[in-house]
Amino acid sequence: MNFIISFLSTPAVLLGVVAFIGLVLQKKSPTEVFTGASKTLIGFLIFGIGASAMTGALQNFNKLFQHGFNITGVIASPEAATALAQGTYGFEVSLTLILGFVLNLVFARITKFKNIFFTTGHSLFFSCVLVLIMKAHGFDTAVTIAVGGTILGFMSAALPQFCQPFMRKMTGGDEQAIGHFNMIGYGLSGYIGRLFSKYENETTESIQFPKWLSIFRDFLMGLSIVMLILFYVATLKAGQIFTQELAGSQHWLVFPLVQAFTFVAGMSVLMTGVRMFLAEITAAFVIISEKYIPGSRPALDVPTVFPYAPNAVILGFICAYAAGLLAVVVMAAFPGVFPVVIIPAAHICFFSGGTAAVFGNSSGGWRGAVAGSFIAGLFLAFLPTILYPVYGTLGIEGATFPNIDYNVIGTLLHKIMQLIKPV
Repeated sequence: MNFIISFLSTPAVLLGVVAFIGLVLQKKSPTEVFTGASKTLIGFLIFGIGASAMTGALQNFNKLFQHGFNITGVIASPEAATALAQGTYGFEVSLTLILGFVLNLVFARITKFKNIFFTTGHSLFFSCVLVLIMKAHGFDTAVTIAVGGTILGFMSAALPQFCQPFMRKMTGGDEQAIGHFNMIGYGLSGYIGRLFSKYENETTESIQFPKWLSIFRDFLMGLSIVMLILFYVATLKAGQIFTQELAGSQHWLVFPLVQAFTFVAGMSVLMTGVRMFLAEITAAFVIISEKYIPGSRPALDVPTVFPYAPNAVILGFICAYAAGLLAVVVMAAFPGVFPVVIIPAAHICFFSGGTAAVFGNSSGGWRGAVAGSFIAGLFLAFLPTILYPVYGTLGIEGATFPNIDYNVIGTLLHKIMQLIKPV
């Protein structure tokens, strides 16, 4: 059991095995099979190294920002909330994850939703949400796992379909889907972009920057400038004493410089990994889909769409984070309405807001990118306030799950369970 759980919780290994099977079915030589599977696994590990570097830098930014601007509340971090949930309901969460993965394959085979969800970290987070809601309503372990696994499996196959019209437009084909449980937000951003369809050609990538801003034509250099500004603003506001504690032996004014460029370096590494494993896994998936799940496609993590509009990623991060800060002001101003103040996590805003902007940009140019990512940022902030009291009944406090899909589907499940078995 521990082997299976570990296996399904390791996306790099899982994708490597899929590539291996696909290459074997294509009757490739042993050398080609080994090379293709290895490149898939290595590429995804490179992708993970980049993502970890970016997340670590953004978490330091969160600490500086919260201290500097004296914001207190609940951090919208699924990693922290998952750790709390697994400590109490680890067995239920693990079996829900396994059942969800198996049923994803079943639903892809028997329905028109042909998406195989590979971002197993997000599947783990979603499993926690579903288990916590079921347990909050008093259901036993068997029912919790059955209901949670079924919902997880179905949503893993169905939700990527909502985004597929925009994925087809971006990628020029139907071989790849998005697999990240903010898909309601990404699809919505794409549809919001259509409100600006007459400006579709005025994309974030074709903006004519003034000569002195030509550096922004280089994605990594533009990202470097944005992150340097954000880190130094947060550092100067947090002050020398707090920053020095965070920096350790490093000088407090050098720390934000290193963190900003660590983030950018992580992005460079991440995009290298994406290019490496995406080519291999897509080719391997063709034969698997033809043989066993006709028409199926891999649903992969969000950085796979970053190369289609890298400037939109930066713009989306800024817009989503601005929306989150606006939400903080609103929630703090109306404590009787909102049970908790949700503090936006920079890494969530970057990956989710940036991706929403890519989708909005695909259908409405830079205007769609701005509007779509800002709305996504508001959802990331406000939606978690609905379920936070439910988690509190189980002692899960101090962190929550910000992702849009978790909260939309979770809230619907909560309302249905209230009718069946009120808390």
